[in-house]
Amino acid sequence: MLIPIILAIVTVCSVVFALKKKRPIFFALPLVAILAVAVVKIAMVPMPFWETIQFIFDLRG
Repeated sequence: MLIPIILAIVTVCSVVFALKKKRPIFFALPLVAILAVAVVKIAMVPMPFWETIQFIFDLRG
């Protein structure tokens, strides 16, 4: 439950900063945070990293 709260706070802060500073690059911050969480979650799987990635993409087909 902590991760969605942190992502929500990052999103709200990035929108506020983007509107105040008038720099649209701040809108990319939530996407980077979500990507970082995904990489950390994948790294937590007790298999080698590359095998985990292959397993995830093999689930589609």
